[in-house]
Amino acid sequence: MSLALATPLAACTKMDKAAPAADAELAQPPADTTALKLDESQLPGVNRFQLADLDTTKSPCADFTGYVNGKWLAANKIPGDRTSWGAFEMLDERSTAVQKQLAQRAAEMPNATGVDKIIGDLYATGMDAGRINAQGLEPLKGHLEAISQLQNKDQIAGYVRTLASHGQNFLFAFGSQADFKDSKNELAYAAQGGLGLPDRAYYFDADKKDKLAAYEQHVAKVLELSGLPAATTAQQAKDVVAFETRLAKVSKSSEELSRDISLFYNPISLADADKLTPNFSWTRFFDSQGVAAPKMFSLAIPAFHQEVSKMLADVPAAQWQSYLRFHLVDQASPYLSDAFVQENFHFYDQTLRGQAELRERSKRVLDTIEGEAGEALGQLYVKVAFPPESKARMEALVKNLREALKARIENLSWMSADTKKKALEKWSGFTPKIGYPDKWRDWSGLSTRRDSYLGNVMAAQEFNYKWNIGKIGKPVDRTEWGMPPQMVNAYYNPLQNEIVFPAAILQPPFFDPKADDATNYGGIGAVIGHEMTHGYDDQGSRFGATGNFEQWWTEADGKAFKALTGKLVNQFNGYEAVPGTKVNGNLTLGENIADLGGLATSYDAMKKATAGQPDPKIDGLSRDQRFFLNWGTVWRRNFTPEELKVRLTTDPHAPASFRAIGAPSNLPAFAAAFSCKPGEAMVRQNDQQVVIW
Repeated sequence: MSLALATPLAACTKMDKAAPAADAELAQPPADTTALKLDESQLPGVNRFQLADLDTTKSPCADFTGYVNGKWLAANKIPGDRTSWGAFEMLDERSTAVQKQLAQRAAEMPNATGVDKIIGDLYATGMDAGRINAQGLEPLKGHLEAISQLQNKDQIAGYVRTLASHGQNFLFAFGSQADFKDSKNELAYAAQGGLGLPDRAYYFDADKKDKLAAYEQHVAKVLELSGLPAATTAQQAKDVVAFETRLAKVSKSSEELSRDISLFYNPISLADADKLTPNFSWTRFFDSQGVAAPKMFSLAIPAFHQEVSKMLADVPAAQWQSYLRFHLVDQASPYLSDAFVQENFHFYDQTLRGQAELRERSKRVLDTIEGEAGEALGQLYVKVAFPPESKARMEALVKNLREALKARIENLSWMSADTKKKALEKWSGFTPKIGYPDKWRDWSGLSTRRDSYLGNVMAAQEFNYKWNIGKIGKPVDRTEWGMPPQMVNAYYNPLQNEIVFPAAILQPPFFDPKADDATNYGGIGAVIGHEMTHGYDDQGSRFGATGNFEQWWTEADGKAFKALTGKLVNQFNGYEAVPGTKVNGNLTLGENIADLGGLATSYDAMKKATAGQPDPKIDGLSRDQRFFLNWGTVWRRNFTPEELKVRLTTDPHAPASFRAIGAPSNLPAFAAAFSCKPGEAMVRQNDQQVVIW
């Protein structure tokens, strides 16, 4: 299940946990690398700040993005197989190159076992284009036949249950997560789903009509590829879009979900849930998934599920067949023959996001492995790509940032002593996780083969789903990770009050063991501060020290906080991302709070760590200047116009160019570092200046 509960640094909101059962293998430090020697010559470079990057024809006070990133952005166009390009993507390419060597080695191992076999089988079958093309739709024949036989609401509901039990539920989200009110234990959550487009807005907004029309054409093409007569698919595509439009009417938008986390929590008994959705029995659903009937579960967005129940009764079976057939095949398309892969790319990547070229097969297969067996591959990754000294250095940085944040909370002028006490209790409960899990997930129940790529993918999906729902009603395993070590990202999980930094992000420009303190504090230091501040953003602040969803603010402090965050909303509402379209300051509020607090906290930590030390003036740049310049370097990123439009509707992160300037423009230290004067763009004063944490 993908619930927007964690708050990642970049643009990932997936909350499928990736960690072990009680009998999982204990993680080992990356020591024995004899059998896993990397060919460093095959790895792409990293993106460090360099003096030559600066465009001295621009003023850092008037155009900081242009000053620090303009030359680089002009010289580094987006590769054809990408929709964005910057520091994150460059590290992702490097991580992918490492993963490729590991996967190739696993695929070539005779008599491989354990995670080597899983990775080897997935990679080998994914790379076998000849076999994939020869098999065609064969792996889906049974499902397609079953869909064609559906005649009434009971049969349709039964098939939805069957699909879900195999990890193929595209009608709604379902899975296990910590209970909002009892975060030590797991609870079942059901949430909205069912849409093929990124947000409900795509079904209604005038400026997205072209994408909706293109989607309808895509639906028709996929149905034709699935074996239906071309003469019938145009009408069936209209039926599918009409079906989804009805779901969209009762769905919450990305903005609504990101700014009100309580929408995910609606505890209800099975009996009461069955009354709400008389045509879809939740009692039977839990039984069909092999999950013991719980006393309560969260039926999030109940209006959505009520509409599904109505549609089971009043939507013709033929229309349900079209919807189910399309989504079954569409979901499988990346793992099918070339015609399906090309159509999938044409709509989702090219039309929707502006990607010019299909990514090479090995990269697509590695993306799949990361999604379905990421932590298994991560076990191999950390043995060759995460030096122990990086973890030690990070632990020291985290400690320094923690102390700096504590001091900032203690010195807040707008917060009462009672609320400060609670805020500091939460601060003391932060759990940092660095590099890779202390305990690896147990993959022994996943059976893979060398005869079918889609078969392996579906086996992994079912395995992951059953692993996830198998936790319902059990104590939370706090050793679990929500991202694999090879992912270039970081996140805060409010339900566990933890900050997590996968190994792959601990590289330049974020973290460089060879760099000066200022560079690292402006990079990974600000990232650490960012994730810590998520604990106090507009949604993270609704959870207490133990991870429970609770009110720990006084009423007056809550009003003061809302007034301050409102100023930040207004600041970002003023940034024009594309002509005629501005950033949504409400959608991006949580990330903007975290950027502002994180950068300020990291600056304080740097000043304390370097107190009494002479400023090294590297390349003629002061310590403070290098701090802010590396912050800007982190956020150098080009987007295709189409990708940017999707993100402006769905992404809770502001576009990178505005993240580069949004937080530092509120810090007097930035103005002092570059001798900026009142009235210049990077100097926000008086009522325009935002200081929260």
